Amino acid sequence: MTVKVRFAPSPTGRLHVGNIRAALVNWLYARKHGGMFLLRLDDTDLERSTKVFADGIEEDLTWLGLDWDERAFQSDRFDRYAEAAQKLRDAGRLYACYETAEELELKRKLLRARGLPPIYDREGLKLTQEDRVKFEAEGRQPHWRFKLELPAVIAWEDGIRGPVSIDLANVSDPILVRHDGSYLYTLPSVVDDIDFAITHIIRGEDHVTNSAVQAQIFAALGGGVPNFAHFSLLTDISGGGLSKRLGSLAIEAFREDGLEPMAILSLLARLGTSLPVEPFTSLTPLVAGFGLGQMGRAPAKFDFHELEVLNAKVLHGMAFDEVRGRLPEGVDAGLWDAVKPNLTRLDDLDDWVAVIHGPVTPAIEDAGFARAAADLLPGGDYGDETWKAWTDAVKQATGAKGKALFKPLRLALTGRESGPEMRVLLPLIGRDRAKRRLEGETC
Repeated sequence: MTVKVRFAPSPTGRLHVGNIRAALVNWLYARKHGGMFLLRLDDTDLERSTKVFADGIEEDLTWLGLDWDERAFQSDRFDRYAEAAQKLRDAGRLYACYETAEELELKRKLLRARGLPPIYDREGLKLTQEDRVKFEAEGRQPHWRFKLELPAVIAWEDGIRGPVSIDLANVSDPILVRHDGSYLYTLPSVVDDIDFAITHIIRGEDHVTNSAVQAQIFAALGGGVPNFAHFSLLTDISGGGLSKRLGSLAIEAFREDGLEPMAILSLLARLGTSLPVEPFTSLTPLVAGFGLGQMGRAPAKFDFHELEVLNAKVLHGMAFDEVRGRLPEGVDAGLWDAVKPNLTRLDDLDDWVAVIHGPVTPAIEDAGFARAAADLLPGGDYGDETWKAWTDAVKQATGAKGKALFKPLRLALTGRESGPEMRVLLPLIGRDRAKRRLEGETC
């Protein structure tokens, strides 16, 4: 059996960290098992779904490096969903209901008031043909519910949660088709999972009950039930929901903020697992080390500060060849290796390029000391030993040592009190520019 999974976002907005975690878990599982990853755009909501958002989803996934083997749009498959709905009607599993939203809400309130679960009473099954004609004469159009076979306890071995059982006696017959003929998520999803031969459905734990319901729909349509795995949902660091902050946690916003794709993926791949969060510069080790069994039941807590710290570590671990295509002109391997330990975002590199190539306004604390240091600058080629040889000579000539020696030299050469090691910066700045800065010239 070839493993095949799917990531099925709705193109009604941009992807956020919760979406990407679902995409990543599925992508890692497919790649680990040599399987297929389907990108399915669930765009049956024609009013809210847009090409702009669909393109944005593909842009975000591509930027993250999560490629897909197949792509499908649900809006291309309405005829197939209509065929499936008719099959369920003919089998007596899809029945018409005429209650309004207000009437349904009143029923739920009355049940709650009696201490009963708000389960639909299957009134639609009791309607006669005359009843239906009367409702439609009043201008009502039916919505269509799937008739669950009861009694039924749906059980499966979940890839993450272990043994799961859901008693469908506690579940309402789900609405599959709205009164306007549009489809809710459930029917198109099951039809697509059958038609595209999805073997594993890996998604959030908020879908556990949906999975039990869908198992009966799979059977009613003649399809095999895929393997299920349900992971814990993301929360904020205090355990609260992320829903109010999802706009600020959009992948587009992270990209614009200068965060690295691999920092995002390194964090999301390990949240809620038994493995430590580590900085990776490639997806390869994440694939090799991935397993659904590592994912726990506890909430996965997302901390933006942790992502920022991880972003810096990812940059610090990146070789020149991994970033050379994204670097400003004139940045070579030596400069990259010199400054990357001081970066938190790649854009920070621009500041250090300016420190090296100028212009820099030197901060001269003692003009006499600076002139003496300038006169002692060695000639010839500069390398890793030049800084020590030069500062030894300045120390010998001026008597300055420790902070009194190194701080004024750094300020004069870089205009800053801290930064990369001066032994690597000095050769990059060069003798001529160093001398002019020690003499107080902005260059």
